[in-house]
Amino acid sequence: MKISKVKARERIDILREQIDIHNRRYYVENQPIITDFEYDLLIQELQTLESAFPEFFATNSPTVRVGSDLSVSNDGKSTTQWSHKYPMLSLSNTYDKAELYSFNERVKKLIGDNFTYVCELKFDGAAISLSYSNFKLLRAVTRGDGTTGEDVTKNIETIPTVPKEISRTSSIGDFEVRGEVYMTWDSFDTINTIREKNQEPLFANPRNAAAGSLKLLDSAIAEQRELKLVIYSVVEENNFFNTHLEYLKWARESGFPTSEFNLQCKNIEEVISYVEKWDEKRKDLNYPTDGVVIKVNEIWGQRVAGATAKSPRWATSYKFKAEQAESKILSIDYQVGRTGAVTPVANLQSVLLSGTVVKRASLHNEDQMRLLDIHLGDSVYVEKGGEIIPKIVGVNSGARDYRSEVPQFPSECPECGSKLKKEEIESKWFCTNSLGCPPQIKGRLLHFASRKAMDILAGEATIEQMVDLGYLKDFTGFYTTGKDQLLMMEGWKERSAERFLESVEKSKSKPFYCFIYALGIRHIGETTAKSLALHFKEMKSLMSASLEELKEVEDIGEIMAASLYSYFRDEANIEMINKLEIIGVKMDSNLEESKRDVTAILSGKSFVISGIFTVSREELKSIIEYNSGKVSSSVSSSTDYLVAGENTGPSKLEKAKKLGVKIINQDEFFSLIN
Repeated sequence: MKISKVKARERIDILREQIDIHNRRYYVENQPIITDFEYDLLIQELQTLESAFPEFFATNSPTVRVGSDLSVSNDGKSTTQWSHKYPMLSLSNTYDKAELYSFNERVKKLIGDNFTYVCELKFDGAAISLSYSNFKLLRAVTRGDGTTGEDVTKNIETIPTVPKEISRTSSIGDFEVRGEVYMTWDSFDTINTIREKNQEPLFANPRNAAAGSLKLLDSAIAEQRELKLVIYSVVEENNFFNTHLEYLKWARESGFPTSEFNLQCKNIEEVISYVEKWDEKRKDLNYPTDGVVIKVNEIWGQRVAGATAKSPRWATSYKFKAEQAESKILSIDYQVGRTGAVTPVANLQSVLLSGTVVKRASLHNEDQMRLLDIHLGDSVYVEKGGEIIPKIVGVNSGARDYRSEVPQFPSECPECGSKLKKEEIESKWFCTNSLGCPPQIKGRLLHFASRKAMDILAGEATIEQMVDLGYLKDFTGFYTTGKDQLLMMEGWKERSAERFLESVEKSKSKPFYCFIYALGIRHIGETTAKSLALHFKEMKSLMSASLEELKEVEDIGEIMAASLYSYFRDEANIEMINKLEIIGVKMDSNLEESKRDVTAILSGKSFVISGIFTVSREELKSIIEYNSGKVSSSVSSSTDYLVAGENTGPSKLEKAKKLGVKIINQDEFFSLIN
């Protein structure tokens, strides 16, 4: 199927935005909404389009950078971060054994035939790097974006199997070990039982629970989570051992926990045998595994094979297929989300899947229903990859009753009766009644009050009450509802009303990007909202921006620009924003930023920042942007300066030297702007 340049550009923009959203939900929020397989399909589609249309390739595309777990605090500032001395890359992966043979052929072309493999179970947790200096634990850092991660040393020290110091008789004293922080199924069940009793949201799976626990501010709570660690790699400068397995043996003898199931394989046939064995046996383990990692064992082979910007060429992972169960479709509901998107959801006969009872499963959209050839009463295969949202992935057509009906996707909104509309490049139908459709209204209000938006203490039940009583018709209702009205609501007491009003008052001074994100503009996520806030500085400038001006903002494509332009041309939206401004909601960058004079000193100059400085990297980035410079994440031929601090990434330094990019330190950088 041919696709025009215009359509390719639009689809690439959408895919990049979707993948960034899914990366954030997986790595930062620990709340994925799609399976690994579905995520990989998005990446593959984007790679295909970028190959077919190289003019649309971008150095910050998710196809060439590692997914990031770096967090940002509520005040918009970065958490404590450290640069990795050696980059933490991600692995290429496959679900097809035939692809393992292809991987084997690629490795042979790179390093010849005289090598072996190591197979390791792929623990489903959060990647971590532990640095040791003079035999003592220096710090523990998350993978982050592969170059920079977050300092979680205090939480790592609560894991009993983590050595704080190793024997001084050891052959290596300065090194890094990489591993996975994970949680057993028993610990996971215990935590969720406690959370359920406390009426707290349950963790979706052990991976999410482990990753979330790793970043807790209170290490005492992290200790209660009973986290585990498994080491899968040792990195040091002197190449003390010749093979990967020798390094793991040394790690085990030095007190680090390693997997007991690692196996050396002479050839790819033995690798396939290992994969097939553990696809079944993993179900007997008390911890989650989602695949097998295959590595070249010989260190010389790893060095010769090298790596791409995103992953090593000498390693790959085989992902196990998600567990499936068979059930029967009883009926189909059509749910309307906050953006108006209509999603078909099948009601099923109860079936046990991945340890939980499943009664409902998503059918995605009308196209997917047609592709699966869904009939009412069908026996279907349900998958819950990663123990997240159940989805129907196939139909047992042999069990179909010939009298069964094909469900008709509605042409009108099931909630308000308005006409549904489908954009050419969209796969979903949307309700056009954005201002009058109840689920859209409630969804937008819930999004506006959410923690990453305005952080108002109002959950689903509270918003439901306030809407039903007429207190909430749009965002202004949060600010006009008084204490007396709140006390009239069922279950509300004096203190709960006071806490709600305190959160409302505090929300007025949230960072500007939080307000942009809170508006719930279609296609505009948190990252894009930050770019918009930084570029326009105030709401009036953003609202009056032309399409061309919007497209000048970094990472804003045609689709997002059109969505923003349309939103700010709607009279109802303009009126509501004006009311919120009168109420006192902050609609510009913070006072210190707005006081700064924006200069053109660095106009046309591109910078890459790497390493540790006496000021935060976010501050350096702000200084560059306020002096009209541009900050990129990777060094390229268009980079003018690499600002290098302590522990600058060696790959960035090497590439900068190769391309002739000027390398400057912190003092030299400040001299550029006096």
